[in-house]
Amino acid sequence: MAPETTADVPAICHVPPVPVSPAAKRIVLLIAILAGFITPFDGSAVNIALPAMGAEFHMDAIALSWIATAYLLAAALFLVPLGKIADIYGRKRIFLYGIALFTLASLVMTMVPSTTMLIVVRIIQGIGGAMIFGTSIAILTSVFPPGERGKALGIYITAVYFGLTVGPFFGGVLTEYLGWRSIFFVNVPIGIIACLLILWKLEGEWKECEGERFDLAGSVIYAGALVCIMYGFSLVPSVTGIVLLAAGCLIGILFALYEMRVPMPVLDMRLLTKNRVFAFSNLAALISYSATFAVTFLLSLDLQYTKGFSPEQAGLILIVQPAVMALVSPVAGRLSDRVDPQIVASAGMALSATGLFLLVFLVESTPVWYLVVCLVVLGAGLGMFSSPNTNAIMSSVERRYYGVASGMNGTMRLLGQMLSMGVAMMLFALLIGRVEITPEYYPQFEASLHYAFMLFTILCIGGIGASLRRGKRQPVTGNP
Repeated sequence: MAPETTADVPAICHVPPVPVSPAAKRIVLLIAILAGFITPFDGSAVNIALPAMGAEFHMDAIALSWIATAYLLAAALFLVPLGKIADIYGRKRIFLYGIALFTLASLVMTMVPSTTMLIVVRIIQGIGGAMIFGTSIAILTSVFPPGERGKALGIYITAVYFGLTVGPFFGGVLTEYLGWRSIFFVNVPIGIIACLLILWKLEGEWKECEGERFDLAGSVIYAGALVCIMYGFSLVPSVTGIVLLAAGCLIGILFALYEMRVPMPVLDMRLLTKNRVFAFSNLAALISYSATFAVTFLLSLDLQYTKGFSPEQAGLILIVQPAVMALVSPVAGRLSDRVDPQIVASAGMALSATGLFLLVFLVESTPVWYLVVCLVVLGAGLGMFSSPNTNAIMSSVERRYYGVASGMNGTMRLLGQMLSMGVAMMLFALLIGRVEITPEYYPQFEASLHYAFMLFTILCIGGIGASLRRGKRQPVTGNP
């Protein structure tokens, strides 16, 4: 269903596409691959290094959790607003600034002297990451026409999964032999190469909404809603967490009502109310990440606690899922250029639900081969879902909304990740309590896993419905 967003939009938003040569397309894809790799690599490698950071700065568990949470919060807060700013002032410019900021923050992370400074720089890294997330997919969508877009997005998402795959392994090696600061130094040369390629080789600019006024008030309300929701998830099931979640939902409703009244909103609500493909594709993305993100976290604990594997052995087993995702994603992306993304993404969601259902039956004596089969099925499902679903989102909107659509897609990912971890933490709090997981609590721990995988399976089944409800892709006015 094509978005009904052409009417009543200022003419300044209608800018013809910038012609791009085949050589320039390859340069854009290479730059996107570099950017797509460093951010997930950094995030997954940092998780492995958290104990070493905590030991150096004598950090408690709460402070340690903020190393990851600060980055997620900053990225989520700025994704949609920066996507809109990119639509107005130029996606190439914001993309360049984002990589430069992320690279500079990574360099500073190798020299931070205190816990406070570390968390502050992680916030800056998150803002740089938001500038990258909010523009990289938008630029790829601007450059590659519908017949080539799925393939390009599949290659980009493969780079993301590759970063997730190698992050834990190389993060552990670097932390053990060179110290945790070396993880951040890896980002520096990659970021510098990406910046040089943008300045030297990337031609043209993409700013279909040049001249629009930026909706600052709407962005502030949006940020308030997200802060309450994401921070609330981290505190569930406490009363404070529930109150924050409720406040976040109320502020979100106020945001939607406000955006419907302003002439140039940061997020045009008609994309959600009148564009069925866009709305249900984003809902499917939210459900997918909500149902799958905590799986690696839960299985890592299961392998090390109840099955007695070392961190290195557990990491090698868990690499199976992102490795399969990286293999399947480019194939699924190319397939979504020829077959409607709704079909491919829905099949992927069904596979994910199957993999999660198989995990429900895990017990202490479950052989490793069974777990590997579950991870292969789950990885194949996620690989089949991600790039076609992203293709559906970006192909369902006009060119002037590419930055906002890219930011919205990234926000669904971050919200889903927080919701997934919130479910896991809530089950731990209800069934185990705030105690260390020792052998006497293994039965309660396994019960938590079973309930978590049951809930995630049900979520994924609902995601199949959302994916199918989007309808078939239709030509969109204003697309290349």
